[in-house]
Amino acid sequence: MNRVFGGARTASWSAAGLASLAFVSSNALASENDLSPVVVTATRTAVPLTDVLFDVSVIDADTIARSGAVSLADVLVHLPGVEMTRNGGALTTTNLYLRGGNSNHTAVMIDGIRIDTQSGSGGGTFHAIPVHQIERIEVLRGPAAAVYGSDAIAGVIQVFTKEGQGKLAPTAGLGVGSHGTRTATAGLRGAQDGVHYAVSIGRETSDGFNIQPAAFSDKDGYVRKTASARLGWNLSQHQKVEATWVYSDADVGYDSTTTKTSVNYAKDNRALQKLSALGISWHGEWTEAWSTKVALTQANDKYATLPEPGALPSYQTETRVRTVLLQNNWKMRDAVFTAALENRQDDLINASTLPINTVRSQDALALGYGGKKGAHSWQLNTRIDDDSEFGQYTTGALAYGYAVSADWRLTGAVGTAFRAPTLFQRFSEFGLPSLQPERARNRELGVQYQRGAHGFSAIAYRNDISNLITYVNGRGSCVSTRGCYGNTARATLQGFTLSGNTHTANVAYSASLDLQDPVDAVTGKRLARRAQRILKIGVETQWQDWSLRGDGLVVGDRYDNATNTSRLPGYGVLNLSATRELAEGWHMVLRMDNVGNKYYETAGGYATPGRTVFAGLTWSGQ
Repeated sequence: MNRVFGGARTASWSAAGLASLAFVSSNALASENDLSPVVVTATRTAVPLTDVLFDVSVIDADTIARSGAVSLADVLVHLPGVEMTRNGGALTTTNLYLRGGNSNHTAVMIDGIRIDTQSGSGGGTFHAIPVHQIERIEVLRGPAAAVYGSDAIAGVIQVFTKEGQGKLAPTAGLGVGSHGTRTATAGLRGAQDGVHYAVSIGRETSDGFNIQPAAFSDKDGYVRKTASARLGWNLSQHQKVEATWVYSDADVGYDSTTTKTSVNYAKDNRALQKLSALGISWHGEWTEAWSTKVALTQANDKYATLPEPGALPSYQTETRVRTVLLQNNWKMRDAVFTAALENRQDDLINASTLPINTVRSQDALALGYGGKKGAHSWQLNTRIDDDSEFGQYTTGALAYGYAVSADWRLTGAVGTAFRAPTLFQRFSEFGLPSLQPERARNRELGVQYQRGAHGFSAIAYRNDISNLITYVNGRGSCVSTRGCYGNTARATLQGFTLSGNTHTANVAYSASLDLQDPVDAVTGKRLARRAQRILKIGVETQWQDWSLRGDGLVVGDRYDNATNTSRLPGYGVLNLSATRELAEGWHMVLRMDNVGNKYYETAGGYATPGRTVFAGLTWSGQ
């Protein structure tokens, strides 16, 4: 870590007030009088946030509403340990890096439904998930393959949609913003006689901006239609069934080159992204100590390009992820034991030069044991995945916490993880059938402090990844002269995260500082598009009837390529927001992002929006 901490002296001033009030973090323990949120992502069981031993953040509905964002990534980027890159506007290809890991090293879920694509390098399509339908987001940083299986090398992001409660309540919202952005939403929520329901629809459009100014002068806009439904029925006092459906259909403009010299590429191309996620579950409590859950889920991710006439040919791909989960939980005096059987099936249908229509499946047994007694807390998980192509992979995780006092707690965790290559990486024209899964081993130590409204935490971690899959230029076993994928690299993800919050008079302060060193362990080069230093600061206050907030983001320099020859300068942006209740049920949100109109790039050649404003009005009936 010397390369990171060599410059830590100049940034150490920020350690006094670190993390973001836009989220609740397990790194800051709640006081005894606070009602701790319940987290389910860390262990797949309901655990108070104050008892979670892993690095978890929770974003609530109020924070999401104040953001005015149309993209999930724009909400998550304010969390510690999270970086974002984007090829243009809000709905263009987006990557999120947790603790420096690749985007495909993070498992993504909606209400327990696995979202993934087997096309390209894989990973969840963050830009396809609509924000206005989200009730809560949980982010787990650190490997979680012992709970979720393949892909969770760097962490897990789980979105929970809105749930019906209380009497019938209709909702509606309108918003307008820069670049001709317009949003409209409508919904209905409620609960009666053991049935709860929540449905919503939305439409977002934007004229866009020129995402590749060096090559073209056109605008790249988008249109997205969304819908969701969540229905639950309490069959009895101890049994319930629930169904979730989320749908997103986006038509996004893009330019396929950053230079004017490419004759086979053109502007005014369209990318069509459709996401459909459906899940049905049953939960039963046999006794006060024993409960069972059965869940069936399927997610379809379709992507197609419609190039301008004369450009490269179109591309079409579809991924279906089906899962079946049977989980039993037993509560004991000081602990909870879990046992789960899970089946996952991935289907890829790819229309390209070398068409693909193939399937892979994984069967798993997962066991968990966690509890708390006195000053000691523990969590142990192990999982065996039997992959139809690669055989058995066993992963495990062990975490321990010790409460030094009512205000201080020490934590430590170790864990292993794996990620199977995508079907595209093995069987496309750029594939290599002999590819093997990536493997990871993680260690972390943390210290946490919380007294009333004042909190602080520090976490140090190291994650070593072997068999890392990278793209190899045409040589060796590649069938294509343009290259193929290969297990050619190793990566070391190490770093230190400081976070905390404080409150004085009518002002709340928060910030986080990430000092990290994500490198290729073979070449020693920094992983592409990842910074070594990231500072995030939040300030919130009340003024008359307004709730005011400012968020600052400072990101160090990055490299746009693996060879570290193309440097992306660091940047800093300031975002401001204001919300107010105009009348009962009526709320206004005003936002100005990138107040200083800073020009910067998170991916080489792709511009970011510059200064933008947004005004939204929502109504909720009673």
